[in-house]
Amino acid sequence: MTNNSPQPWERASRLWRFDTTPAEAVNEGPLALLRSAGVLATRHKYKLVVFTTVGLAFGVVYAHSLPKVYTATATLLLEPRRQAAVSGQDGGAQGLDLNRADSELQIIRSERLLSTVFDTLELQKNPEFGPRPPSKVSVMLSSLRAVAESRLRSAFPWTSTALDMAEATPTPVGLGVEEELRKTTDARQAAFLNFTRHIEARRLGQSYVIEIDFSSSERDLPAVVANAAVSAYILQSVAFKLQMAISGTEALQWRLDALNAQVDAATTAIKNGALPAIGTPDADARVIGAALAPLSPSGPRTSLIIALGGVLGLLIGLFSLALNLAFNRKIRSAKELARETGVVCLGILPDAGSRSNATWRSDGYRAAMVVGQPRSPYAAAVRNLRTSIEIACSSVRSERSVVVAIASWDAPSGASTLCLSLAQLISHSGRHVTLFKADVNELPDNASQETSMATNLADILIADVKPEEVIFTHGDCDDIAVLPIHSKNAESNLFADFRDRRVSRLIETARISSDVLLDLPPLTGSTDALALAIHADAVVVVVTEGRTTIDEAIDTIQQLRRAGANVIGTVLNRAKA
Repeated sequence: MTNNSPQPWERASRLWRFDTTPAEAVNEGPLALLRSAGVLATRHKYKLVVFTTVGLAFGVVYAHSLPKVYTATATLLLEPRRQAAVSGQDGGAQGLDLNRADSELQIIRSERLLSTVFDTLELQKNPEFGPRPPSKVSVMLSSLRAVAESRLRSAFPWTSTALDMAEATPTPVGLGVEEELRKTTDARQAAFLNFTRHIEARRLGQSYVIEIDFSSSERDLPAVVANAAVSAYILQSVAFKLQMAISGTEALQWRLDALNAQVDAATTAIKNGALPAIGTPDADARVIGAALAPLSPSGPRTSLIIALGGVLGLLIGLFSLALNLAFNRKIRSAKELARETGVVCLGILPDAGSRSNATWRSDGYRAAMVVGQPRSPYAAAVRNLRTSIEIACSSVRSERSVVVAIASWDAPSGASTLCLSLAQLISHSGRHVTLFKADVNELPDNASQETSMATNLADILIADVKPEEVIFTHGDCDDIAVLPIHSKNAESNLFADFRDRRVSRLIETARISSDVLLDLPPLTGSTDALALAIHADAVVVVVTEGRTTIDEAIDTIQQLRRAGANVIGTVLNRAKA
């Protein structure tokens, strides 16, 4: 009776178990993160270059789409004067503490002072502070809305009345002058609010120096407004002292004349957008820096915006790559494969079709590259893989030939090509090879037509053929004996049990005179691969870079081990340089 309950290999197996002593995990913290980011950036450097270039391009477009901004600054020094009494005698000294300086700063920012400047210079008529034209985005949205409404009207004529009613605005009745006055007031208020956003007053640290800045898209306007704001502050200070002198009982005429002259000078300066033409000793501040017309725009900072666009493009590129790696579970490197599966990676194979224009050729044609192009990277990689397998099976090799199975998750992984390549390499090294091939439709090395009519493992089991009577097929190389696993008869494949002892006897008979390679069918098609894997001394799992996912690789290894197969390692196939 056939024994269908094999047990997993014990740790005392004569084969070298790569997975018994896993490497210790080293936690390097931020260094590991930086190293991973560097590897990621190096691997996807062209994508990052594209993201950075796009970011720089957007930065250039955005920087040149912004209007130029000119800024002028006027500087005041707060120093309260000794207020003269109405009789001409000096009064007590006015002190100035930090709280008083903050109060003066709020006076400069007050609506009263700014309104004086705004109305005196008639800035309401300036188009910069008036209603702004619609942006390009608004114009585009309006155009799209108009097109949508026109198509809606043409498709559904009954909606025209509803759309007309929605777009209709009620006509005011009986408002007349009041409505016009309200519109004028609203326009003035909107312009004034826009004006206040352009002016700024600040204090330099804890000193008594105050700077008044004004920004505008016009070159000459900032200096005019900044100087007018300084003159308005001086006017308020001097006008207050004039009112105090007039209300005094013993005011001297020369004192009143001096204050009147300072008030007139400050008023004229506001209208002209300049500083007072005469000295204002009675003001509580002294002008230490007049606002001058700027020679060059202060904004936008084109170079900074472009650099920021490039940095944002790079960061977006890194973030998109990180998201892609987080949600894309496809295997990208041998280190990742070994880390995720816990099984050592025995070899890294480049794509056999990447050279000599062999991408669309058969597995046999690509496998022949090992012999036809011995200096190719693919041939060297197959040789290194054979050496790794020989080391793993060294104890078995000393007693008899070895049976190695090549497994994969799906057919496009390249397991058949790898099997043929190993068979070619082993046969040309002077040893015979028996290859159990998974796909009966793939004929190796220009085999004759009778190969397709030859026996196969499934028919052998159904017909109960003795191992000595099995006919193996030979291709161009007489040292490679080929036996298909499946039959072209669907019933034979259905009833064949590849866990049968007769399969073990056939493999044992073949290994007497040659090494045996089992090209296992993909695990996604059937469980025949699990049934055949238990007859092998070692199983190697083939994984395709950028195609096989981590979950598929782990599932393949777990299924093989649960079936009792000895998985010694993995192979990363079609790796990019």
